[in-house]
Amino acid sequence: MENQSNEWLYEITPKRKLISLNFPEIWRYRDLLILFVKRNIITVYKQTILGPLWYLIQPMFTAITFTLVFNNIANIPTGKVPPFLFNLVGITAWNYFSQCFMGTSDTFRTNAGIFGKVYFPRVIMPLSNVITNLFKFGIQIGVLSVVYIYVIWSDVDIQPNSNLLLFPLYVLMMALLGLGLGMIISSLTTKYRDLNVLVGFATSLLVYFSAVPYPLSEVSKKMPEWDWVVKYNPLTQIIEGFRFMMLDTGIFSWTGFFYTFSVSIILFLFGLVIFNRTEKNFIDTV
Repeated sequence: MENQSNEWLYEITPKRKLISLNFPEIWRYRDLLILFVKRNIITVYKQTILGPLWYLIQPMFTAITFTLVFNNIANIPTGKVPPFLFNLVGITAWNYFSQCFMGTSDTFRTNAGIFGKVYFPRVIMPLSNVITNLFKFGIQIGVLSVVYIYVIWSDVDIQPNSNLLLFPLYVLMMALLGLGLGMIISSLTTKYRDLNVLVGFATSLLVYFSAVPYPLSEVSKKMPEWDWVVKYNPLTQIIEGFRFMMLDTGIFSWTGFFYTFSVSIILFLFGLVIFNRTEKNFIDTV
């Protein structure tokens, strides 16, 4: 009888390499990723009265609030762009990042039940959240497009520029930033539960440090000694980039673009490494 060598398809061990990105295994589980995305979309709108309309209402009301407070009361100028459209562009971009970040930052705790029973690459969960949010982002882009067309029809002199070709890259940067930061926070919350409270508070403050309700140029005029805090925030570069390519207003530089792209990739890879290392022993601390 001939000896046959048994080769295992997968080997689960308590120890892993210092740096493990695990891309091949994620690709093997792509069908599960698609299944989770479908589940997320269905469960979000099941047994709701307005369904997807919630994703139309939220940015509209936020844009109205910002317009009343920052433009009408605080008299922050938006140039030739109507304040409501100016705010809606920034809010639409911000919402995708914040939804990716908030949805990812609590991955281990909210999915502890399924993680403790079935093995699959845990990063599938945050990835499915980011892809699901693309559906919501698409709805909000649709609302923005309707408002945009109405403003142009009203003879307001605004138009997109050639930077609109960078739109997919800006979406990718938002996804990588939200995913990377979310995976870092999710890994930390397995040991430090009170970080969940801090995340919500910090995200609310981050809106104002990312130039969402005001132009970046106003910071340089009114608080030049603090403008570096806002300017070197990669989210600020994304918000300004969105406004520049859609409204042809704001500050854009290739240096800022490549800086933001580099930070996005570094944070994503760093978050993925920490996430993959945490998944092996998080069940003992959650």
